[in-house]
Amino acid sequence: MNHTYVIGVDMGGTHTAFGAVDARGRIACRGQILTGDYDTGEDYINALGDAINQLIKDNELTDKVRGIGMGAPNGNMNDGTIAKAANIPWAKTVVVPVTKMLTKRTGLPCKLTNDANAAAVGEMTYGAAKGMKDFIVITLGTGLGSGIVANGQLIVGHDGFAGELGHAIMIRRNGRLCGCGRTGCLETYASATGVARTAREMLEENPHKQSLLRAIVYRPLTSKDVYEAAKQGDELAIEIFNFTGEILGEAFADFITFSSPQAIILFGGLAHSGDFLLKPLLQSLDKHILSVYKDKTQILISQLNDAEAPILGASALAWE
Repeated sequence: MNHTYVIGVDMGGTHTAFGAVDARGRIACRGQILTGDYDTGEDYINALGDAINQLIKDNELTDKVRGIGMGAPNGNMNDGTIAKAANIPWAKTVVVPVTKMLTKRTGLPCKLTNDANAAAVGEMTYGAAKGMKDFIVITLGTGLGSGIVANGQLIVGHDGFAGELGHAIMIRRNGRLCGCGRTGCLETYASATGVARTAREMLEENPHKQSLLRAIVYRPLTSKDVYEAAKQGDELAIEIFNFTGEILGEAFADFITFSSPQAIILFGGLAHSGDFLLKPLLQSLDKHILSVYKDKTQILISQLNDAEAPILGASALAWE
């Protein structure tokens, strides 16, 4: 077969997943290594490069792979580096020239961006944003990531770090402490971690209110627990989603103001909470949005497979 492929790499805090992807967005084969189990960035890149080389060899793809696309926390598209990535031990305090080192190890050209930008490119290439030139992808995971596309181009800014919408400050007084060091950031409320924190706070503030969530004492509460309780009609769980949706809708009203996107696309586990999140979000958006923008932006849920989307999004960079 004369197919050509690219390698998509999704670097997470614990694992790095990668796969060979064809032009139709089909993953032919994949592999995985640990992310943080290395002393230096060079050790990690050498291990990743060797694993990619082995994947190519094992699947007889030599001379069929044209490049590597990579999505990573704090990945800088402008210079191909990772720096000050809080959850990556070897990148907390140093700048790691990822693309340069990975190209040297594999012989393949490499492009790098942050993971949310990779998700935006993936949606534009394979997903809900196909054919769109102006949209925002919001990733609702452990944190809240964002990828902004305007006139068909990713917005990365002069330093490569533009578009960190999860760090828009929503609550100025008594706001929650964020991992970035500031207080009141959006991701501390509207993320899987934020939903779990809201649940704990509401349980404490309403000690006499019955909830299925009170039975979970043997492990930390999760956003999935809140969703499962809401499906069973749990009033407190529904109130948690109403609170989250209200904040997210207000934030989206501001986001629409600065870029007037055709759509805001939600991706990640929390995005699949259905009307529990979407209904209060849309009500809040309608309440807060400037009238000139009213009913002009679609709120969509990504249709890409959660397990495959990060690899697909990263791989899309390498086709450019």
